[in-house]
Amino acid sequence: MIEDIESAKSIIARRIAREFKNNQLVNLGIGLPTLVANHIPQGINVILQSENGMIGMGPEPEKGKENPSLTNAGGAMVTILPYGSYFDSAMSFALIRGKHVEYTVLGALEVDQEGSLASWIIPGKKVPGMGGAMDLVVGAKNVIVSTLHTERGKPKILKKCKLPLTARHVVNMIVTELAVFKVTPGGLALFEINKDSSIDEVKANTEADFIISEHLKFMEI
Repeated sequence: MIEDIESAKSIIARRIAREFKNNQLVNLGIGLPTLVANHIPQGINVILQSENGMIGMGPEPEKGKENPSLTNAGGAMVTILPYGSYFDSAMSFALIRGKHVEYTVLGALEVDQEGSLASWIIPGKKVPGMGGAMDLVVGAKNVIVSTLHTERGKPKILKKCKLPLTARHVVNMIVTELAVFKVTPGGLALFEINKDSSIDEVKANTEADFIISEHLKFMEI
């Protein structure tokens, strides 16, 4: 297990960033997904959308060059690329609901082997609100969950989510610091593994049942 959380998050963000192709419109959720913007491979022009009303979002600003008026949906300061633009939330959600978003990347409290996602509330705890997650997971063409493999030693990839769901059967891919899974018609499948991990370690830290793809390879990071 990768003990350093920041290193683990960086592995996840770097792997997800390799999934995109030129000129695809991609939405990054708050938290861990925002790190993906810092790792887009050179030569790949990915158009990043933030649901608070921005298209053409860039990586985090250099120290000393932050603009407090320029933030993503989570309130973190970001940059905007030369072709970027701003608009209201109605336009932002029209892009999402109109199925113009190729990928959305979201964090998770839990995700299960059926592709269901719980990402917005732990009963009894205060939350700021649902946000745009429900719209994103049904509006985007592809849904990627970015999550640490475990939390406080407990698996986050389950047979069935126990927390209130964001949506059922919407997740296409799950990326953790240990592995990459895809939700397939035949069930949850392990497609990639961190070169510093093992199948036994992945099994020991995953509650969900999964099959091992015949095309299993090391994670591309």
